Amino acid sequence: MTEVPAAPARRAPLPPAAHLHRPLRKRIQLICFLVFLALPCFDILRFDLPRQRVFVAGFELWISEFAIIFFSLMFLMFLVAASAIVYGRVFCSYACPQMIFSEWSLSVQAWAARACQRRFPKWPAERRRRAGQALFLALLAAASVLLAFVFTAYFVAPRDLLGRLLHLDLATAGGITGAAVTLFTFLDLALVRQKFCTTVCPYGYLQGMLQDRHTLLVSYQDPDAACIDCKKCVRVCEMAIDIRKSPYQIECVHCGDCVDACEDVLRKVGHEGLIHYTWGTQPPKGSEPLLWRLGLRDGKRVALLLLLTVYLGALGVTLGLRRSVLVTIEADREVLYKVLPDGRVVNRIRFQFANRSGKPATLHVWTDGLPGAELELAAAPLALAPGESVERTVDLRARPWAGSQDMNPFRIYVQASGERTPDQAEINFMMPGKGN
Repeated sequence: MTEVPAAPARRAPLPPAAHLHRPLRKRIQLICFLVFLALPCFDILRFDLPRQRVFVAGFELWISEFAIIFFSLMFLMFLVAASAIVYGRVFCSYACPQMIFSEWSLSVQAWAARACQRRFPKWPAERRRRAGQALFLALLAAASVLLAFVFTAYFVAPRDLLGRLLHLDLATAGGITGAAVTLFTFLDLALVRQKFCTTVCPYGYLQGMLQDRHTLLVSYQDPDAACIDCKKCVRVCEMAIDIRKSPYQIECVHCGDCVDACEDVLRKVGHEGLIHYTWGTQPPKGSEPLLWRLGLRDGKRVALLLLLTVYLGALGVTLGLRRSVLVTIEADREVLYKVLPDGRVVNRIRFQFANRSGKPATLHVWTDGLPGAELELAAAPLALAPGESVERTVDLRARPWAGSQDMNPFRIYVQASGERTPDQAEINFMMPGKGN
């Protein structure tokens, strides 16, 4: 008589996972959305095209300061590349505006369908479906106006843009741009969504080129053949892929939803989840040092961190040393000098002042090394409004003195409010020669 093998003992269910990735991701997405709203409104990062200004961390940079603008953009580019090397596509799922708004669009569409099902249970199914779709499109249209306003505010002053919006401006470049961005945003959130990530966005392809054996991945590992093929990891995937096929699929944005789904199902049958975040494809072996858990697992990553730190520090020092008022002083040599009837000699001095800060500034001007000099200024001190530029050519008068020559070097100082040291320029004051 053949004995029937006993069925394996059923494992006791495990407690739920201590940490879920989806709630954490949604909180981070909310923070990123608020940052997206705040950046242009508080001049943390904004390109003011009409005024030809760039705002970085509250500093108002002029187009003439292209070097600082260039190195700021280079730092952002290096930061994105470094994050791709260390953390893979985590930026896509946690911080990318396209993914955040696409997921929001899908959730609002599902909510609108459920709301119409509950609110109008006696309606025919097709009418409820159409009502849900109409509600979704109405909400999407309102959201598209808001998102287009914020996006356009990165290039046009928010207050100016708000005035155009309230007057339904469709005649100027700013109004036409806002309307076009609203339309593109609506079509993107209604039709494109995550297709943008898999067809147009270059970041996924960049990440594929930059990753190495220590890059963060979402990896499926099932050495004990414990998978019950429930396919919940496939159903919850925002990108509609099966993570069990490969951790290197270009569509995978490392959101971690499949990690939570697998833990939720398998823990009920007494087994831990089979999908994890891993550095490369190898699972961690015991306890790891803190730097390894943060992603600094080799010399290349440490060098990247040091490079970014030095770059950011240098950029911060450059912004900190930048003078809020740009001062240019030079002699106007169209006429070398002019002698007044009372014997005083006049030289023309050209000043250029530009207030590059967001606050009013006052300027004090004086000379040194020119006895009895009189500088003809309409006001002392000079007042400059935020963003104001002034160019003035003024008379500088002085009498000849014992020892004066035809060329007399002296200094002009300009002290701007808020600056510790004055700007200065050394100029020659021209006088008639002794024989004239």
